[in-house]
This record gives sequence, structure tokens and C-alpha cells, in this order.
Amino acid sequence: MEVAPLYWQSPETLKEVYVSTSGGSATGSQASNAVAGTVISPAQSTSYSTVAASASRNLATNSIGATGKGASSTGTAVSTHAETMVPLSSVAHFTEGETPLVVNHQDLFVASTVSFNLPPGVSLSTATTAIETTMSRIGMPADIHGGFAGAAKIFQQSLANEPFLILAAFATIYISLGMLYESYIHPLTILSTLPSAGVGAVAALMLSHTEFDIIAMIGVILLIGIVKKNAIMMIDFALEAERQQGLSSAEAITEACIMRFRPIMMTTMAALFGAVPLMIGMGEGSEFRQPLGIAIFGGLILSQILTLYTTPVVYLYLDRARHWRQRRRQRRAQQSA
Repeated sequence: MEVAPLYWQSPETLKEVYVSTSGGSATGSQASNAVAGTVISPAQSTSYSTVAASASRNLATNSIGATGKGASSTGTAVSTHAETMVPLSSVAHFTEGETPLVVNHQDLFVASTVSFNLPPGVSLSTATTAIETTMSRIGMPADIHGGFAGAAKIFQQSLANEPFLILAAFATIYISLGMLYESYIHPLTILSTLPSAGVGAVAALMLSHTEFDIIAMIGVILLIGIVKKNAIMMIDFALEAERQQGLSSAEAITEACIMRFRPIMMTTMAALFGAVPLMIGMGEGSEFRQPLGIAIFGGLILSQILTLYTTPVVYLYLDRARHWRQRRRQRRAQQSA
């Protein structure tokens, strides 16, 4: 079943393995070739022919014991002369190579893991994009599939869910503002301030040569709550002025801009200066916090400049659309009556 431990030490032992040839005249039922894979040691003094003769005598003795007769088998045994054995090296060769010690599997498929590190100044998104581009360019066979694991897989999963999370945030804001103001139109006025914050955050990241990573995305999501308060403060005051004082839309939003300018500037500056330590901070982990501060800083500056002018304009246009829709509904009701 196995060779002696003496022959496990080196693959050079394979040169001492002999196999039998196909020669010989076997005609009987007890004919037997010499066993393939016999190991011949150079230090062995007994010749192979003597060993073969002993094997033949043992075979005959076993036959006598099994049948109870003194006759040997009816067949003629194949010659076990040493010339019928050839070394394994004459029909095969072996070389040294490398092979995995363990074959890993993933989902019943053979899997190999290739690890990589990020060079300085390169983000994980850039690395994953470069790897996917290379996989497409080299044209891997159809039965080989590649995918990311670990931090790269988590990064891809987070990017895949981000659009749905942003849409869910917008839907939640719209529903809550619609319930607050009892209107379908004015929540759109408040949401109109958010694109300027996103543009400002991306522009600040581009100017500072900072990658738009997960932390920067968190900063953009924070801007949704910070920036929309500017419009909420103006729209809330304008609606109260319309309903309580009977002012027109233009007069109400003008009064709101004048009365709410100082609170808007105070809250914006508080959030703006709060992001400065994150943006210019040094020390351990500063590269992790800088994208957050840069995104908040840039988004607040641009949104503060634009929303003070764009929010009243959007409010007036949407309010005119609301009044036009009400007049059209009243006209239809009068015609049906």
C-alpha cells in the first residue's frame, strides 16, 4: 500500500522504481507479471532474479495449500527475469514545480484570492474601477468570474444603495414638509435649494483635489438638513404673512427675506465655522475627516449665496402655478355646476 519511509526523503527515489514490460508468454490462468512499482535499492545485495524466483516458489506453495495437491498451477508463469523490468525514468520524467497547499472554494467553486494595496493618494473607487477595466480588457474566459471581497465589496454595496437612500431621504423630506404646510407645492420650493449645496460640495472637493468618497457623501447628506433650513425659515414666514396678514405672494416673500436674513446668516456661519476644524485638521486620522469638512464648507458657501436669491424666485413661480391650478379647478367646478 505504500513504500518504506526510507524512500520518502527525496524525489530522486523515483529513479529507482522499475516497472514491468508487456513482454512474456502468459498462457495459464495463474500467470502473473512482476509487480509494477518495485523499488530497488542500490545497497541491496540480493539480485532481482533471486527475489523473483522466491516469489514464484511462494506462489506455487500457496497454490498447493489452497488445493491440497502437490501440483503447481496449470498455467505457465511469465518470466520474472530482471531484463523484463525497466526503470521508470525511461518512460516518464518528473520536474519540480509549485502547487497550492490548499484549494479554497467559494459557493462550490474553486476560488483564488488576490490581494492588493492602494498606492499613496489613490482612492478605493479608482482602484476598483482600474481592476474592472483590466478584467474587461484582457478578456477572461466565460467560466472564470471575478468579484471583490472585504472592504472593496462593502464599498461597492454602499455605492449601489446610495441612490435609493438619497431618494428615500428626499421622499421623507417632501412628505414631512407637505404635512407641515398642507401643500404639494411649497415642499418643492424648499427642495430646490439642495442642488446648489451638492454642486458646492463637489466643486470644493475638486478644487482641493480630494476624492469623492463615502465620507464626502455623508457630508452631502448632512447638507440636506443644513441647507433646507434657509428655505424653511423664509417659506414659513411668508406663508404666515399671507394667511394672517393677507399679503400677496411677492410682498410676503420680500418681508420674509428681510426679517429672516440675520437668523439665516447666524445659523449658516455657525455650521460653516464648525466645519473648518474638520477641513484643516492635522494629525492622526485627519485624511479621514477632511472630505467631510470640505464638502460641508463648500456646500454651505455656494448654497448661502444662491438660495438667498433663488428661493424667493422659485417661491413666486410655484405660488403662481398653485393659484393658476386653483382658478382652473374653480372654473371646471363652475362649468360642471
